[in-house]
Amino acid sequence: MNRCPWCEGSELYTRYHDDEWGVPVFDDRGHFEFLVLESAQAGLSWITVLKKRENYRRAYDGFDPVKVARYTEKKKEKLLADPGIIRNRLKIASSISNAKHFLEIQREFGGFSRYLWAFTGGKQVTGGWKTLEELPARTELSDAVAKDMKQRGFTFLGSTIMYSHMQATGLINDHLTGCFRYREILSSPPVPPPAQADIP
Repeated sequence: MNRCPWCEGSELYTRYHDDEWGVPVFDDRGHFEFLVLESAQAGLSWITVLKKRENYRRAYDGFDPVKVARYTEKKKEKLLADPGIIRNRLKIASSISNAKHFLEIQREFGGFSRYLWAFTGGKQVTGGWKTLEELPARTELSDAVAKDMKQRGFTFLGSTIMYSHMQATGLINDHLTGCFRYREILSSPPVPPPAQADIP
């Protein structure tokens, strides 16, 4: 069974690749979870974050954006003292601030998923890459998403991270064409996203 080479050598990485990466996500809490984890990843490897994922779920109240947006200074200090997560003051502060902006998008568009999928017209983008060397780190699409989110106040979520987010949450199918998941995802139409919102 052929897989994307980047997931080899770790059972945790392989399970993530086989079960989650590239599968369309329409659940807002799922999107928020990845936003928190990906902003925490900045400067680190994704496997480092995956190993701490369950700790993050515990520390961040199951990635409930409403609860995270209400975190106090006392809660920030508690997170900074938690050895199970990445204890970076700026990243923790950013996750709380981003939760507030996440809720603003939910109110404006009727859901974060609705907002994000509007950038692709509600359709999954298929990369069609044959080798890892072909995979881009960012695209015009991720540039546009990151620019709009930055204007809305988000931090630690630049174009490269947002491209990773769209790969992870299935807006983009970037499994290599020789990977068994590439065709599985293509042949399994995703649940239709909510009605599209207009991006200004």
